[in-house]
Amino acid sequence: MKTFFSTLAMSLLAVSLLSAQVMEKQARKYAKTITDDDLTRHITLLASDSLEGRETGKKGQKMAAEYIKNHFESLGLTAPVDGSYFQKFNLYQTYRGESEIVVNDKTIKNLDQMVYWANTPFERNEIEIVFVNKATEEDLENVEAEGKFLAFQAEGQFTPTLKVIEELGAKGALVFAEDSSRMNMVLRYGRYYATHGSLSREEPSKKGLASVVIYKELAEEFFGKPLSELKIGDNASAELFAEINTETIETENVLGYLEGTEKPDELIVLTAHYDHVGVQDGKVYNGADDDASGTTAVLEIAEAFVKAKKAGHGPKRSILFMPVTGEEKGLLGSAHYAENPVFPLENTVTNLNIDMIGRVDSAHMDDREFVYLIGSNRISTELHEISEAMNENYTKLELDYTYNAEDHPDRIYYRSDHWNFAKNGVPIIFYFNGTHPDYHQHTDTVEKIEFDLLKKRTDLVFYTAWEIANRENRLTIDEVEEETEE
Repeated sequence: MKTFFSTLAMSLLAVSLLSAQVMEKQARKYAKTITDDDLTRHITLLASDSLEGRETGKKGQKMAAEYIKNHFESLGLTAPVDGSYFQKFNLYQTYRGESEIVVNDKTIKNLDQMVYWANTPFERNEIEIVFVNKATEEDLENVEAEGKFLAFQAEGQFTPTLKVIEELGAKGALVFAEDSSRMNMVLRYGRYYATHGSLSREEPSKKGLASVVIYKELAEEFFGKPLSELKIGDNASAELFAEINTETIETENVLGYLEGTEKPDELIVLTAHYDHVGVQDGKVYNGADDDASGTTAVLEIAEAFVKAKKAGHGPKRSILFMPVTGEEKGLLGSAHYAENPVFPLENTVTNLNIDMIGRVDSAHMDDREFVYLIGSNRISTELHEISEAMNENYTKLELDYTYNAEDHPDRIYYRSDHWNFAKNGVPIIFYFNGTHPDYHQHTDTVEKIEFDLLKKRTDLVFYTAWEIANRENRLTIDEVEEETEE
């Protein structure tokens, strides 16, 4: 009997090893369908001048969406949004128009010596201003804020202070910039938003805190004495006017669905953002690396899985290939999907997100075969181990976890589309090559893409997706403390 069971165990082990060998052979076969020629074809189109930098809601973004949709359609992927490949939704583009403050018959114009910082319009009216020093808890303790503008000296990031002031019932805030350097930066931001506006998924309220940022030297214009001599409770008055214009813009995520053969209800989601920052000062910001490279990878991985399924080797789990819109405007497309998922998030096994994988950063000039991985161990240690094993077996890249450190000041974990899955408990990996001098510049162009690295990094994502899609059990979720965005 013992001999029988030993023989049975050996037989089962042999079958298991043979199955693993077959799966590896198939994975290598379909990874070879991801070619330099196809990668070049996709990225050259997506990062061409004709797409005008793919700014969210603009003509070029629509052209890119149509190109991606046509690719998915040609592959035979299912259109999962009520028969459409597009998950459409509205965004609200807000522009700050004419604004000014009149004090003692002197007119201070917006984007000259002040910036109207809010997205709340303000009808021309007189405002009552009360000085509250640095607006600390102690400074605000005995101040009557209701209906008034509270003036304070900024120290670093002042947005949290604005929230406190609004909660006290103030109508607005007058922020004295801490120095000329900081004010000049605020002016640059103000000029950018005056030209490009800001996008949000919620229609902006016409109510809310009005806020103005101004050079601290102008305190004397308001209060009759310099900032250094002001005391809490000092009063002033002025006339304020601010114009805000909002328009509605439609945009879309692009979804292609491949149904699994054995566990169709379980889903792997592959994402990359296909938008970029458009045209600035007459120059097209092509965004070849950011993120035509990641979008190209998703298109090619989709094709590899489709070819496998057509040959009878389809994945056990379903896969959703989803290039998303609006990342550059605040992760808007992935946020919309997370709040309006086409497939339940609780059935989503993992999100593999690809954002910039075609270049080398300054830290790796001497060891270029690398990729940064972020988040692989944050929710599922098992996902991290699978990722490591796939790299060891197939691609042998240096896996750099620098940006995965929880105390890393750049906080990359919260800054791409995977975050909208991670904060909902979905295990994620973010693939990234780091920034370079062409990041968010018009010089991020196709000729600077290093296609051998783009291919190898795309292969790593493919092999990882292949393994997760075909393994018997879904990923184990670790018991971790819930993380919140700061």
